[in-house]
Amino acid sequence: MRKSFLITALLLCSLFASAKDISIVKKANTNWTKTTFVATPIDSLNWKLLGMIKFIKKPDKEYGEVMYPQVSALLKQKNGKKIAMSGFIIPIDNTTYALSKNVFASCFFCGQAGPETIMGIKFKGDTPKLKTDQYVTLVGTFRINENDVEDWIYHIEEATIVKGK
Repeated sequence: MRKSFLITALLLCSLFASAKDISIVKKANTNWTKTTFVATPIDSLNWKLLGMIKFIKKPDKEYGEVMYPQVSALLKQKNGKKIAMSGFIIPIDNTTYALSKNVFASCFFCGQAGPETIMGIKFKGDTPKLKTDQYVTLVGTFRINENDVEDWIYHIEEATIVKGK
């Protein structure tokens, strides 16, 4: 009896977990409407995974020879997908921030780490006021840059703070 209950519970859980969308019926002014939400899976990234990067020398018109990043195939699969990422807030100017693996005192700009330890942030909506070294978790769209040496290697776009406000 216990085994059949357990098997039934597992089957129901897997059925709900594999559902592609969730439908909610709500009443609006005596008219019933159906709203459908599409569940979007969110991958969690970490700094160790972002650190799996190689650099190759290539000629550059402006700088001569430059080390260009080669991102791992696993990260390339996550390009353009929704991700969650945690780190320390580093102010770039009055309106722009970056997410860093390290606190400001030992971040990429201070020579204590490589460019793979920082990620550009483009917030969804207005840019919030944040404090230096504030630890946050962001959810947004992951974007990789392997070609523009004037830009971050990693970006999180349409970002929202889900933890650490």
